Amino acid sequence: MEIELGKGKKVRRAYGFDEIALVQSIKTIDPEDVDTSIEIGGIKISAPIIASAMDSVVDPRTAALMSQYGGLGVINLQGVQTRYEDADAILDKIAAASREEYVTLMQKIYLEPVKPHLIEKRIKQIKEKGGIAAVSVTPQAALEYGPIAAKAGADMIVIQVTVVSTIHKSKQFATLDIKKFCKDVKVPVIVGNCVTYEVALSLMETGVAAILVGIGPGAACTSRGVLGIGVPMATSIADCAGARDDYHKKTGKYVSIIADGGMVVSGDICKALACGADAVMIGSPLAKAQEAPGRSFHWGMATPNATLPRGTRIKVGTIGTLKEILLGPARFDDGSQNFIGAIKTSMGTLGAETIKEMQNVEVVIAPSLLTEGKVFQKAQSLGMYK
Repeated sequence: MEIELGKGKKVRRAYGFDEIALVQSIKTIDPEDVDTSIEIGGIKISAPIIASAMDSVVDPRTAALMSQYGGLGVINLQGVQTRYEDADAILDKIAAASREEYVTLMQKIYLEPVKPHLIEKRIKQIKEKGGIAAVSVTPQAALEYGPIAAKAGADMIVIQVTVVSTIHKSKQFATLDIKKFCKDVKVPVIVGNCVTYEVALSLMETGVAAILVGIGPGAACTSRGVLGIGVPMATSIADCAGARDDYHKKTGKYVSIIADGGMVVSGDICKALACGADAVMIGSPLAKAQEAPGRSFHWGMATPNATLPRGTRIKVGTIGTLKEILLGPARFDDGSQNFIGAIKTSMGTLGAETIKEMQNVEVVIAPSLLTEGKVFQKAQSLGMYK
């Protein structure tokens, strides 16, 4: 429904996770009997959780652990892991930097060139530990690093940038032909990010296996403040899921929708799935793991940008092991641990036996969802208000 912002502009209302709620159906299912598995480009994972390709979240060790625990971890091929042989020493330096110096330090650190042999080495390290090797590159670097990664044994390539489109004009750089890239690398390709039906549909026509949805909702991302661009996640997921369903109906091809960013607790993940996502990509909740390479810190992928940083370094702390965050048992009551258990319980409570059924549960607009009856939690900074 269009709303008049002013005489010269019509707008429509968009919704975030905090403004919606999921509604029970007539049946319930034992949480142990639900199926949380999904398939992306022929690769099956048992839980719809993907760790963001951020240096503070994924290194070879955590990528392998994500696979072991049922999810998927994506490693950044343009991060410290492929720029430095001893990435741990660099991560120590980032964690030790003061608030005043970290942006300048980041810009300096990420000036070091990416080394092709380290791309091969990191992929090999993930595979040796039994992990699915998913890697991320920007569109500008895809033609250079994508083939190297594919040859080294990467199982999946993510082409990721703040905003991606199939129509890109540049006098300085050659435009990446996503369709040709997908055909040439011969491994599943995920592309992002986008937030609209039209862009999602155009990307699906290139032959990608999945699309990342979300612009600027990440905990460490400042794109919305710097650029003013973004659509609240509940609406953007629903719009892009609509494109997926229409494309599937028309062609018989299913392109997965991955909600990327803006999910802080397990309830947000459940809402993302109910809005139509096949899986979620999260960063800051996993940066809190003991094994996370960020050393209790988390930073946006555009933080080291040489001229216009669009990310910041935030202190997220450490709340437990990666296993506890994904599989429990939870030691906190705020939805920060046992994400997979929460998804199963939510699905069972809503009567959704599969992720596909979860996408079809009833959703209502509920701006009072997080405040109704929670006066003591809020006053005492407990539970949902920690």
